[in-house]
Amino acid sequence: MAFRKAFLLLSLCIITSHGALRFANYFQDNMVLQRAPQRAVVWGYGDTNALTTLSLNNKIYHTISRSEPANKLGDSIWSVTLDPETEEGPFEVIVTQPVANGSVVSIALNNVLYGDVWICSGQSNMQMAVIDSFNAATEIANAVNYPKVRLFTASLRDSSTPTEELLQITQNWSVGGPSSVGGPSYAYASATCWYFGRMIHTALNNRPIGLIATSWGGTAIELWMPPPALSDCGVFRQKIPLQPYGQPNFEEKVLRNSQLYNSMIHPFTRMVITGAIWYQGESNAYSNRDKYSCMQAKMIQYWRQIWSTRTGGLTDPNFPFGFVQLSTDDRSGTVVGGFPWIRWHQTFDVGYVPNSVVPNVFMAAAMDLRDDDGGIHPRTKEDVGYRLSRAGLAVWYKQNVEFLGPIVSSVVVASDSATIDITYSNVTAIELRNTAGFEVCCQGASCSNDNLWVAAPASSKNSLSITLTIPSSCISQTIYGLRYLWRETPCPLKQAAVYSSTDSNLPSPPYIKIF
Repeated sequence: MAFRKAFLLLSLCIITSHGALRFANYFQDNMVLQRAPQRAVVWGYGDTNALTTLSLNNKIYHTISRSEPANKLGDSIWSVTLDPETEEGPFEVIVTQPVANGSVVSIALNNVLYGDVWICSGQSNMQMAVIDSFNAATEIANAVNYPKVRLFTASLRDSSTPTEELLQITQNWSVGGPSSVGGPSYAYASATCWYFGRMIHTALNNRPIGLIATSWGGTAIELWMPPPALSDCGVFRQKIPLQPYGQPNFEEKVLRNSQLYNSMIHPFTRMVITGAIWYQGESNAYSNRDKYSCMQAKMIQYWRQIWSTRTGGLTDPNFPFGFVQLSTDDRSGTVVGGFPWIRWHQTFDVGYVPNSVVPNVFMAAAMDLRDDDGGIHPRTKEDVGYRLSRAGLAVWYKQNVEFLGPIVSSVVVASDSATIDITYSNVTAIELRNTAGFEVCCQGASCSNDNLWVAAPASSKNSLSITLTIPSSCISQTIYGLRYLWRETPCPLKQAAVYSSTDSNLPSPPYIKIF
């Protein structure tokens, strides 16, 4: 109470100003700051060497703005590291600085919550809005029930050098509700981001969740990687045209490596976050495809390092990173193309995550979520959000929930090559929904020609295993390879062969094995 009275007296001498003192442009009313055990950072610009005072939840913090100018206007950066906060709020954040005439300028943030902050990035399937997903009308109407899920969307801007602030904002921090979630296509709430955030919010007993959407359709992963990550993978500076993929109002544009990292990721790296989710890969299906495993691993590594360094170690250096395996493209179901390889490389060539290659990575399989009318942009984003949230809850939040689906644990070829037995793990039992999707190669050790692969349908099932019948052309020959769901569009909607028997929305991910 004494603090409150003192601060009210101080406020009588304060004048509100839109001068030099300001927050970094993504610090706004209605935002979410990172909750305990992490410590949030609030930063902005002001006069050089000025005493800056911040008050929040009956605590006062002091700092001196850095002497070196941080932008072309000559403003200097002030930054305040807050104590860990377990209360969710809402709070008011007030920042003050003295000015030359002896008065004090003040700025404030209102209706600020403490919770978990997630970055949502990638290309058009991450950018795709809630309004374009299945059941959009119901989802948008129900958004009124989630006011503690807060949304923010960065605009599509590029830069040849890293920027400290966003160059433009599409959606300011907004309280979850019909107007914020139901914005126009390719402009507001990312469907994958919203469904993921809404579901973990509910699973975490309505913990506030901040969702920062920063994605751009038709973009290759190279655009989102800082230069050292590209160098580590032997990827050198190049021009990268955006790919339209049926996007409305598509802008033809050629970018260079790292330009979207500079403008749409780097500005957030002063902000303490929980983690990131990623939906990208279509634009790399025929461009640097075989380097994708390295590129994704190195992008994750450097994002983590940079975020941790720029927040003074407050962002976990192994923060969780979730991704969506590519969904579908070709409608015929006969085209192999580059999608299967990107799906495989997204798992660092293991077939699933989490694995030992990169820690704290989780995923959602999506190759069975075909939507013919949606083309390369399936509208089944609620299923994507469900699968991704289950994986995030298990891997990062350590909840005892089923996720991922059945994982191949062993493959045994019969001595006469007439059958193959596949055993699964990660679930208590499997469901064999249909018999198709399995192929074998017996005509060449490299198996590099897709014409060498022939169908090997499932013929029987036990609790955790299935038996494949080898076609007559391969019986008594050496089986060189086995693969599963190895097509751009490998099955109709939710008709993959193998699912968990206890969660019908968790398929076994694509698989390949060269013996």
